[in-house]
Amino acid sequence: MREASHVNDARWRRLVAWTKRTARSTSQQPEKTTMRALHVPNAGDQPTLGDIPAPVAGEGAVLIRVKAAALNPIDNILAAGAMSGMIPHEYPLVVGRDAAGVVESVGAGVDHVEVGDHVYGHVLLAPPIQAGTVAEYAVLPAAGVEVLPEGLDFVTAAAIPLASAAASAAVDALGDEVGAGSVVLVNGASGGVGSYVVQLLAAKQIKVVATGTAADAERLRDLGATTTIDFNAGSVTDQVLAQYADGVDALVNLAGNTAEQIPLGAVKKNGVVTFTTMGPDEDTLNSFGLVGHKVMAHATREVTAPIAAKIADGSMLAGVAQVLELDQAAEGLATLASGGARGKIVITL
Repeated sequence: MREASHVNDARWRRLVAWTKRTARSTSQQPEKTTMRALHVPNAGDQPTLGDIPAPVAGEGAVLIRVKAAALNPIDNILAAGAMSGMIPHEYPLVVGRDAAGVVESVGAGVDHVEVGDHVYGHVLLAPPIQAGTVAEYAVLPAAGVEVLPEGLDFVTAAAIPLASAAASAAVDALGDEVGAGSVVLVNGASGGVGSYVVQLLAAKQIKVVATGTAADAERLRDLGATTTIDFNAGSVTDQVLAQYADGVDALVNLAGNTAEQIPLGAVKKNGVVTFTTMGPDEDTLNSFGLVGHKVMAHATREVTAPIAAKIADGSMLAGVAQVLELDQAAEGLATLASGGARGKIVITL
């Protein structure tokens, strides 16, 4: 009886494995051959909502039915073709890099997610720029896809990948010298990346000075900021030095590209600056006696999973500020372009 039971168990395991392989091989195409997507039809066009061919998962990729997609500032940059001289673009170009949804099919070599899994993920910045997430279906590279932790909904999960990865990179680049008790200025704290930076720093017992508007102050303090600075009330540098006469220990810069826009004068000599923006350049940093690190987000699942777990257990917040329907996605892009976003904007489908 034991031998028979063992044989039956083995047969059952083989049947389950075969069923999963069959499901993968027979669901390589969504039911629809077209999909609604916010896309740029041709170079120079404005993003428009319309029907385009639905994608298929190739090798090392995952096709998902999108339930929610988050917008990021880079979406406007890519839509405008501003990086086409650096990375080839192909059209129609679908807007969006972050999404959460249900796995429809997986390509060869993908074994950490299966058809039917609820996942979140990111379209990594790799040539050609064409695939996106503000659409009914999206293809994500396997390296950027992870299963949703228990208790995490699609809208929240979609807000995690790029912003949290950028925040992690900016905080990590400060180095071990900036630790508990240090004072760090976060310039541009009210946006999606800034919301994560404030929380990551506060979790290290670092004192956070966060810039935003007067309306942002309470939310930033709730996220862990020690002090808030209203950038509409005058020079950020002067306001910081009025409270910290010797300057702060470090700066995480998430807004502004020139020396006039970035409060470098608020940082002590030999302090550290990490930035996700275009500037400051090395000569400018040297003139202030500062060390700088330009950071790039790498939203792979190894980077985003720890933050997703913290959001799922309630120890961090995703900072979703606005939820829009697909028909309103272009409005979300306009809000980002105006600098009016206060946290993450998520599109639901």
